[in-house]
Amino acid sequence: MLFKLEHDRLRSLFPEALLGVEHYGSTAVRGLSAKPIVDILVGVASMKAARAIVPRLCEAGYAAPTQYNAALPDRQWLMRSADGRRTHHLMVVVHRGEQWQRRLAFRDALRAELNIATSYEALKASLAAQYARDRDAYTAGKEAFINEVLATDAT
Repeated sequence: MLFKLEHDRLRSLFPEALLGVEHYGSTAVRGLSAKPIVDILVGVASMKAARAIVPRLCEAGYAAPTQYNAALPDRQWLMRSADGRRTHHLMVVVHRGEQWQRRLAFRDALRAELNIATSYEALKASLAAQYARDRDAYTAGKEAFINEVLATDAT
């Protein structure tokens, strides 16, 4: 429901620019434990187009960490908050590009294979306990698992 509301809002804000809008994080996988943050993948024609819509996304309630995004040549990352807590993460990438394919392939693997979803859930819980105050370490800790799932999925 939260994804659908934001999907429709984004589509109305950017009817021409958005080539795809997908729900891709843990909240996109039925039954998987997740923080109450909706992860949204937005596909645009190019990274130039991605950077061009960031100011309007900020006007629409998102925040874009400038220094963080400067280090991301293949995506733009934004967040939205309400009542002092994050509610949405937004990743803007090239539609059907490598980042688009990778994130959706992992989501689809979690949806299709209960054992993968269960293992990922356990890993996330362990990392959250270990890196409660270090989001970058938490995210990096998931990378090897994601790479392994995607490598297996590609064979």
